[in-house]
Amino acid sequence: MALLSVAQMTSQNVIEDNLSHVKDLVLACQAQGSQLLVLPENFACFAPGQQRETAAQFEYIQSYLEQLSHTSQIWIVAGTIPCPFRPNGDIVPDGKVRTTSLCISPEGTVARYDKIHLFDVIVNDAIGGYQESAQFEAGDEIVVARTPFGHLGLMVCYDLRFPELALALRKQNADFLTAPAAFTFLTGQAHWQILLKARAIDTQCAVLGAAQQGLHGEKRETWGHAGIVNAYGKLLCEVTTAGNHVAHAEIDLTAQQSIRYNMPLMQHRRL
Repeated sequence: MALLSVAQMTSQNVIEDNLSHVKDLVLACQAQGSQLLVLPENFACFAPGQQRETAAQFEYIQSYLEQLSHTSQIWIVAGTIPCPFRPNGDIVPDGKVRTTSLCISPEGTVARYDKIHLFDVIVNDAIGGYQESAQFEAGDEIVVARTPFGHLGLMVCYDLRFPELALALRKQNADFLTAPAAFTFLTGQAHWQILLKARAIDTQCAVLGAAQQGLHGEKRETWGHAGIVNAYGKLLCEVTTAGNHVAHAEIDLTAQQSIRYNMPLMQHRRL
């Protein structure tokens, strides 16, 4: 049995303020005896056009979280941080950065995933449209992190809309799928919980959805409702109030394995 947590945040444009909120959330998880906290996308800084400035602080933010994980003895999935270099150390060309999610143990960083699917869409909100590919370079590798409480398949936000990625992670023995996100208010209201449940049902993995919520600056508004869904598609916990909060749920991998045994989707799948 593993007690796991997801965070909801209303991150703004000051890194130190946001990291202070992260520390408070980690301490709340520590008090509950949680083994893992998943942070949302853009947890360290949520400010349009500030990606490269935040990316310049990538190693500082990583080090801060590694120390926090070590002192609290809680694993942290560091939602996303803009990163100026690829996993092999090469600088991302054309002035772009990558959307990077880190899996951090109390001993240090154990895995890195760079968001594969970039959010280039038209949304009828106050922003109107989004084009992540103008500022970000897409990743091209799927990542499963091994932990003492199970295997984490790492995803980010828009990735939730692509079941083939979730299924590829399941094929690599994922027990849980992490989904740090910053869904727009409109798309989140329509699809967030449905997507968490759909990917859980597709893969028979628990899905851990961390989320941004509220206004970030004057126009950008996110949906929130961080939550955890089990392998049968049941919502186990959800944040329903505004602001910075954590939600916790226990996941029983023995029960999850029983779900997979009783309905062996992976063995029955035909391409």
